[in-house]
Amino acid sequence: MRYRCLATDYDGTIAHDGVVSNSTVSALRRVADSGRKLILVTGRELDDLLATFPEYMLFDRIIAENGALFYRPDTGHVRLLAESPPDRFVADLELRGVTPLSVGRTIVATVEPYHHEVLASIHALGLEWHVIFNKGAVMVLPSGVTKATGLKPALADLEISPEETVGIGDAENDHAFLLQCGCAVAVGNALRAVKERCDWVTTGCDGAGVEELIDRLLADDLAGLGHARVLAKAQ
Repeated sequence: MRYRCLATDYDGTIAHDGVVSNSTVSALRRVADSGRKLILVTGRELDDLLATFPEYMLFDRIIAENGALFYRPDTGHVRLLAESPPDRFVADLELRGVTPLSVGRTIVATVEPYHHEVLASIHALGLEWHVIFNKGAVMVLPSGVTKATGLKPALADLEISPEETVGIGDAENDHAFLLQCGCAVAVGNALRAVKERCDWVTTGCDGAGVEELIDRLLADDLAGLGHARVLAKAQ
């Protein structure tokens, strides 16, 4: 078995409008039944994800808050991978009228065009935090925290290498973790910039694209795929 793990984004990848179809859930079960591991890598806050996706126990590990939170579904163990947002930062964003404003255990989230106010606040307070975009969503995290930094400890915990992992996603915040994987795949609805950096783009969108990937993964272990990451690092 060449690829022992499937790491996938949630919104816009396995889920459409926040919902994972029964056929996609069944496909994910087939991956688990094959002896492979499943990792969910999402920008969502953990409590929101668990309330939205009742089949979360399918996954061996979950990386939430865009790489800032590690969760083990079988034991309920939660580990923060980054610092919590300073109270003064949240208060300043509220004073600047940033709305909606969601504050997780580490992540702070809003929508465009409030990234201007977010960046102004970071500058004014002298914080070492950065902004990540996700198809109109604006996520703010401590500097250096990405889905890739979150995926690394999840793989280490499962004793699986990045080269043995296939990743699939759709948006700007998926770039980092996809290029860490041995094979990078974009669903059909992914942004053009994401598609251009991946080994393969599925015909199907959202969950249908993930099912397409899973069918190929189980059929031939993605024979012939797995070079985009190497090429991207060489550029």
